[in-house]
Amino acid sequence: MTRKFRRAQKVLTYLSLRKSKRNKKIGLFILGVGLAGYFLIPKPVLLDKISFSRTVYSQEGKLLRLTLSDDEKYRLYEPIVAISENLIEASLLYEDKYFFYHPGVNPLSLLKAFYKTYISKGRRVGASTITMQLARMLYHIDSRTIGGKLEQILRAFQLELHYSKENILEAYLNLVPYGGNIEGVGAASLIYFNKSASRLNLPEAITLSVIPQSPKILFPEKNETESGALKNARWALVKKWIKKHPNTTSEEEILTKMPIVTTSRREMPFLAPHLVNSLLSKYRYKDKVYTTLDLKLQRIIEKKLKNYVERRREIGITNASAMLIDYRSMAVKTVVGSANFFNDEIEGQVNGTRSKRSPGSTLKPFVYALALEQGIIHPMTMLKDSPYSFAAYDPENYDQDFEGPIKAIDALNRSRNLPAVFLTRKIKNPDLYDLIKEAGVTNLKSKDFYGLAIVLGGIELTMEELIKLYAMLANGGLHKELVFLKDEKNLARKLLNKDVSFLTIKMLEKNKRPGHRYRNEWISGDLPVAWKTGTSFAFRDGWAIGIFDHYVLAVWIGNFDGRGNPVFIGRTGAGPLFFEIIDAIKFEKNIKKSYQNEMEGIKEVEVCSVSGNLPNEHCSHKIKTLFIPGKSPIDRCDIHREIAIDKKTRLRSCSEANIEKKVYEFWPSDLLNIFRLAGIPRRVPPPYDPKCSIESKAAFGNPPEITSPITNVVYNLRANKVGKETIPFTVVTDADTREVFWFVDEKLVGRSTGREPFFWHAIPGKFIIRVVDDNGRSDREEVEVSVVE
Repeated sequence: MTRKFRRAQKVLTYLSLRKSKRNKKIGLFILGVGLAGYFLIPKPVLLDKISFSRTVYSQEGKLLRLTLSDDEKYRLYEPIVAISENLIEASLLYEDKYFFYHPGVNPLSLLKAFYKTYISKGRRVGASTITMQLARMLYHIDSRTIGGKLEQILRAFQLELHYSKENILEAYLNLVPYGGNIEGVGAASLIYFNKSASRLNLPEAITLSVIPQSPKILFPEKNETESGALKNARWALVKKWIKKHPNTTSEEEILTKMPIVTTSRREMPFLAPHLVNSLLSKYRYKDKVYTTLDLKLQRIIEKKLKNYVERRREIGITNASAMLIDYRSMAVKTVVGSANFFNDEIEGQVNGTRSKRSPGSTLKPFVYALALEQGIIHPMTMLKDSPYSFAAYDPENYDQDFEGPIKAIDALNRSRNLPAVFLTRKIKNPDLYDLIKEAGVTNLKSKDFYGLAIVLGGIELTMEELIKLYAMLANGGLHKELVFLKDEKNLARKLLNKDVSFLTIKMLEKNKRPGHRYRNEWISGDLPVAWKTGTSFAFRDGWAIGIFDHYVLAVWIGNFDGRGNPVFIGRTGAGPLFFEIIDAIKFEKNIKKSYQNEMEGIKEVEVCSVSGNLPNEHCSHKIKTLFIPGKSPIDRCDIHREIAIDKKTRLRSCSEANIEKKVYEFWPSDLLNIFRLAGIPRRVPPPYDPKCSIESKAAFGNPPEITSPITNVVYNLRANKVGKETIPFTVVTDADTREVFWFVDEKLVGRSTGREPFFWHAIPGKFIIRVVDDNGRSDREEVEVSVVE
């Protein structure tokens, strides 16, 4: 008995070992098949090849644009961590509550569905898990057939083999249909509830969770008030939710908060279109673009611009652009590229803020800033607004008139051309061209191409480039790039001195508003604005740009096709719109202060009210000016001079006997000529006593200055006109000069009063032109004359 028992025990042990080895082989086979499947079957792609929509937001987080994907879907990618937990749980509860437990397929659900659909011939039941639904969407499987269903099951296993449950769920929620051409929870939450998927509350999450099961029937845009199908589906899910969370909420609480979907795809925002189009093109790698745009200010400026154009349409103003930035951060707050984005007649879809245009006189402040920095002027320096020829360039003022002597601050704010061109010629290293090139203005030609006309609008730049230059003044000479996105970094480069920048702004603050005949500071509580206008050649562009509070605002009027109009004038055309916008912003933001900066290196000094130079002992009237020690010019007044008058002859005396001292104003001849034309008498000093030697006369006063011909300029004569064509010789003399003598290579060729030109009959060659006044003072220039056919 014992022997039989032992033999039986050995047999059982042997059989057990054989079974164990067979199970191990089966297990190894299954593992081998699994590993082979994993390595040999290509890894399926989830979302890498899917095209998604892109969104653009304002600084407040308001949606500006939701684009269509490449396949014309509203489909916005959201990572699983950015999707509301309520929506994730509600979707699993409604679609696949065993999602985290099955291997991609729920066998019990499949058997149940097969029985109901094919055995009992009842209503078709899909029994698709979330993984199976994802497989159907990724591989476009028709799961209504048995073959399609089998493929769907195999693809589901494949997905589960290569991806985690979180990856699969994330892909599903980004591709699942929500009605129409809306796919994914990201787009659905924006379109139906105007919020991101992370901010969905429970009632909203329940609403979205039921739609994918039958998106055509439950489509919220057409369903909420019609069939009630969406309401019934939500009610069914609420019951499941309450059953799972019996102590957290109640049916009544959820249902009373259940949203009625009131928005649709037709009501999706299309705001700040020029800015949004530009950013979508520039930042192609970003699916979500968070801008610095202030939506309230954008709407204010759009409205002001539209109304202004409507009021002025009958006089030919049909289009305008505007841009506003916060110069402290360089954040772009508004961009209005045209008066009407949808108006083809004005080419409304063109972004005027990025178009190259002539800036007119808006670059003049930077010439004055460079002149301040290089010690050529201070605000009260006397400049000449008088005729002047710069080689072949003969600039004129807008009103084709001349004002004579004018203070630098007035020349800037009255936008006089001749003083600006004179300063443009004087500034060096850097000059205006160097400055704007360093500031990043693009597509520049050579410096010689523009010449002195650069300051009068002979160059083209965009509103973006121009507004950065004005922001540089407000930032104390630091040039920064514009910031369009919240997370953008900004580097600064110092291009101007801080005190110079501040002084330039203080000069521009004296520019009166359009229509004002009084000084800005006379208005109680008025907001100081440092601003400048510009009008391009042939009235193609009217500009107004300036600094107020912590903003820089630029406004342009004109036509994108370059057609001119006499009403396209900076001061009278763009200026009123500029201040309408500022007044609206002032009211909206409750602005009460002006641009502020520390006057660290700036002093207030007295200068002669006539010459603008430091006063000498003969200046009877003085005014105060802002002055930068170590930079501003320290020349003494040479307009007021004391001379000796012979008591008997009343001529100027060169001796100390029998004389009296009198103070005269010594104005240069070009300004005296303007005074004479204007009918303003100026007392000139009497002539010298004939007994005075030429040496004693030459030692006093200013020498003449040749203004034509110009050194280093080649004058061309036509071959058949040699000896007949003339070159004008012109000169500016001191007030005591009566006559000048012209010499060509030491040969006297003529004489003139100095007020009128002398015309020399030119011949080919290189010559030294010399002028000597009747007091023995002289000047010289070198000139070259060539012959052309």
